Parts: sequence; C-alpha cells; structure tokens
Amino acid sequence: MSDNYSADQIQILEGLEAVRKRPGMYIGSTSSKGLHHLVYEIVDNSVDEALAGYCSAINVTVNKDNSITVVDNGRGIPVDIQEKAGRPAVEVVFTILHAGGKFGGGGYKVSGGLHGVGASVVNALSEWLEVVVYKDGKEYKQRYERGKVVSDLEVVGETEKQGTKVTFKPDALIFEETVYDFEILKERLRETAFLTKNLKIVLVDDRGEKPVEKIFHYEGGIKEYVQYLNRPHDVLYPEIIYCEGVKDNVYVEVALQHNNSYTESCYSFVNNIITPEGGTHLIGFRNALTKTFNDYARKNKLLKDNEPNLSGEDIREGLTTIISIKVEEPQFEGQTKQKLGNSEARGAVDNIVSDRLMIFLEQNPNVGKIIAEKAVLAQRARDAARKARDLTRRKTALETMSLPGKLADCSDKDPANCEIYIVEGDSAGGSAKTARSRSTQAILPLRGKILNVEKSRLDKILVNNEIKAMITAFGTGIHEEFDITKLRYHKIIIMTDADVDGAHIATLLLTFFYRFMPDLIREGYVYLAQPPLYKIEKNKRVWYAYDDNELNNILTEIGRDQNNRIQRYKGLGEMDPEQLWETTMDPDRRILLKVTMNDAKMAALNDTFNVLMGDKVEPRREFIETHAKYVRNLDI
Repeated sequence: MSDNYSADQIQILEGLEAVRKRPGMYIGSTSSKGLHHLVYEIVDNSVDEALAGYCSAINVTVNKDNSITVVDNGRGIPVDIQEKAGRPAVEVVFTILHAGGKFGGGGYKVSGGLHGVGASVVNALSEWLEVVVYKDGKEYKQRYERGKVVSDLEVVGETEKQGTKVTFKPDALIFEETVYDFEILKERLRETAFLTKNLKIVLVDDRGEKPVEKIFHYEGGIKEYVQYLNRPHDVLYPEIIYCEGVKDNVYVEVALQHNNSYTESCYSFVNNIITPEGGTHLIGFRNALTKTFNDYARKNKLLKDNEPNLSGEDIREGLTTIISIKVEEPQFEGQTKQKLGNSEARGAVDNIVSDRLMIFLEQNPNVGKIIAEKAVLAQRARDAARKARDLTRRKTALETMSLPGKLADCSDKDPANCEIYIVEGDSAGGSAKTARSRSTQAILPLRGKILNVEKSRLDKILVNNEIKAMITAFGTGIHEEFDITKLRYHKIIIMTDADVDGAHIATLLLTFFYRFMPDLIREGYVYLAQPPLYKIEKNKRVWYAYDDNELNNILTEIGRDQNNRIQRYKGLGEMDPEQLWETTMDPDRRILLKVTMNDAKMAALNDTFNVLMGDKVEPRREFIETHAKYVRNLDI
C-alpha cells in the first residue's frame, strides 16, 4: 500500500456499481435475509399499486432455477420517455437509483417504499432481470444483466392484459446462498395479504416434482389477521373489535380481541411496513384504550368508586391487536423504519379508537364486563408479582454470602469476560463445576423442567424457584423493571442433554427469555451449547462427533474395524469433567449457537411460541403434521 494519497485513488462509482460494491447498504446483508429482501422489494411495488386502488392480484413464483417471477394486474410501469433521462420510464426505474413514482409526482398517495431504490437495487444484484409491461394493448419487454441494459425496450406483441411482470435471478457472485426458502416467503406474503384487504396473493413453488401453491386472500383484512393470531388460544368473546376512520389525512385501521393468555400481542404497521419499535400510532392506540375503557368501567360501575383505575398493562393482558395506518409522508425514526415519528398519527389513532371503541362497548356490554373482569384479575396478579419481585432482587456480596440456588459464581466481575452455563440437573452441574474455568465461567444447575411461562401469569412465574435463581443470578430484573446494563454475564449458555428432554428444557428457557427478557436475545447474549453425540476411540486416540454424518466421516477416515470403540452420550452426566471441558466448555474448541430474533418477523415468531407452547392442542398437532417430514435424528 502506497503512502501517497492522491486524486487517482478516488473512485467514482457510476450507475448501479455502488450497489454491487456495497450491497449491504441497500438490502441489509448478502445472507438469506438479503436474498429474500429482493422479492419483498418487487412485491412491495405491486402492493403500492394495490394501495392506490389499481391492483387486485399478485402472483409470485419460485422457478426451477431459483429465479423469481412477480406478476401484478396494476397499471403497468410507464413505458413512455422520461424527459430528464431521455429513456423509457421503465428503464429509468430499473437502472437509476432514487428514481420512482413516490416522490410527490402524483403517482402514489401512500406507499411503503419511499427511497426509490427497490427495483434498481434488485436489478443491480441480479445475474439477469427481465421486465414485461402489459399496457394500452401492447406487451413491452426489456432485459438487463447485472444492472446493465442488454436490449432496448421493445414491443413484443399485443395483449388484453394490464400490469407488470418482473423475473430475476439473484447473482451468485453477490449472495452467499441463492436458494429461496418457501416458508419464509409464505410468512411474509401472508402478512402482506392480511394488511391489504381484498388483495389476492398467490405463491407458487415450481422447484419440486409437483408445484406447491398457497393462496392468500382476506376480505376481512386485519380482522382476519387477529383471528389467525388467536388460533392457539381460547378467545374471551367472539366479536373482533374493529375501528376504522380517517382523520388529518391519516387512514386508521385497528382490530383487537382478548384471549385467555397472559401476554399482549400488538403489531403496528405504517403503509404495510411493520414498526417493531412502535411510534406515535402505538402511543395513540394505548392512550385511547386505557382512557376509554376506564371511562366505560366507571360509568357502568364495573369499577367501584374506591378502586384505582386499571392500568394500560392490565387492560392489554391477553390482547391481540393489529394497528395499520396509511399516511402520505411517513416519517420514520432511523434508517431502519422501525419507529413512526408522525405527530398527526397519534391524534388520529387516539381519536378514532376512542370513538369506535366506546360505541362498541355501549352496544356490547357483555364484552365490556368480560374485559373488566380479566383486567381486575391482572391488576391483582400484578400487585402479587410486585411483592414476589421484591424478593428476587439480587443482593450484593456485602449484604449476603448466599448465592441464588446452586449457583457456582465466577471470580471475575467484568460482565464482558463472564459467562454462565445453565445446565440440567445436579449430575451435569457437578461435572461442569469441576470442568469450568473458575475465573470466567459460572454454573447454575436447574432441577427438572422450569415452568412453561406461556401458560402462567407473572406472579406465578416469580415464585418458581428455578426462575427466581436465574433472575437473581443475571441481576437484570424482569419484565418492565428489566435493565440490561445490570447484566452480570455477557454469555448466557443453555447446556442441556442432546435428547428430547434436553431440547424441551432449552425451549422452556427460550420461551422465558423471549417473553420476559427479550433484550437478552435481541442483544446477542443467549447461546446454545452443542455437546457431542458420540465419542470414538481407536488405538488410544479419541475423536468426537456432533451428529451421525460426522460419525460416518470419522469412521470412513480411520477405518471400520473391531478396534473402534463408539460411545453414544445419552447425557452430559456421562462425561467426565475433562471430556466436558474439551468438547463443550473450552472457548477455543467448543461450538456455540447464538440465538437471534428478527424484529420484523415478530408476528410470525409470536405465533410459533403461541402454537407450540400454548394451551390448545389442535394448532400444535397441525404444526407437527406439517413439519414432521423435516425431523432428523429423533430421539425415541
């Protein structure tokens, strides 16, 4: 590298070169997430046509070669010459960044995509892309390769169809993988259909022997979305409360319904974009719900004069809500579009929900009574939880010498250096305590399976001994008092046996973290240890295999004969401390899986927890029947 820094070293990236050079800036990453993002960009353009009232159907096909075809019946991308560029408008859309119909030109009133980078970015990151426009009785076609025009826009025939067809193949030079996951696409397109009333979306997977087709079409829109999310639960009343209206040029749709669970499930959207961090529209909804319901409860003597108002948290216990608003110029806080900042949205949602909710409650007094009874029980449980929580607060070493549960703490006090292993049972706990590095590794054995928090209120959870031990050990507090800055270990490692019971314990722990300490997962502090399944000995040499494939590879390498001694570990307790250290606990040799979660897919994630860990058996049976074919190495 030369020390001479001159003008010659300044690069100018023209056209779409910048996208290919730094794809992560435009689609987040070049992993599976970025690969699927390409589809969403094209689909979102078609959805914008639907929001504008011109499109009623979108077809998405995963072709045999893992290319994607998206067809809509909208107006069709304009094909006339764009004056400034001197080229057809469709070519401009696919080859120039920040070119689109959503910047105030009158093409769209509301839209999710406002940066004008969607179509051009997809084109830049595709090995090839073909666009076909059906417009004014003619069929137009143009092809691009790696973002560059390879053929001019030409008329290839006549047609009665109207709309746009885009086919693209992601560039293997850009993406780490180019194979699409049907399940990921299915979840996203289902959500899109729920949020766009009457829009029909068809997803087809053409890669197998027989095409797989899923149709998403919901006349009820977000009302059907709430119904879908409440499948794993028993609802407290049959009606779905629906609030709709327009105020200050903000179109507001809210659907809500209580179920028998103890957690709130609220998802907010702006122009069909999920806002995981909420924003002004969510604040408006919560204000309206709390104020309106308390006013109603007082007026109808559901609350006695000497009783305090119900808190928003009490009223929202077991509530499933979808908030969807449409605004002409959404203002998001941050580049990630995760939090809405429009001040007018708060007032609009507050006003519309207050009016419509009060009318509904007046017309359905039985529902008002049911909600009040659940909220009062929640209030009592919250008071009990507060008392239980006070008992779980971690005391400093100056206050007490006793550690929570059977915790063997580490001596280092810097959280960045410290890790805690959560292990099942005293047997594995004993081996882990002997094997560990005492300065940086803490061990917390759990007795049996912890409480399934999906079926329990916070007050019951906080008196569970195993959960109390974890809360005390972590030091963060729990629920609304959670403070991640007080976390004592920057690696929380779940270390269970490699069998069905071990997987169940790990799932129960993850359910607890997800429901009451989600920031532990969000910030990347939770891991799953990967103990080996097999120990192979031959001629005084030892190998470890973590699955059957690895076992076969080792045996192929060393030879299959009577000198091989193979041990199948049924549990961590079968390992002596030395083996446990070198396979599962040594930072230089162990395998850890980091647990992550995608805030943009919270609805799908929440639904999975509800189905698998909730009370109702039927949705769980359906899930098992659907996914049974993917099971590997089942321990029976």
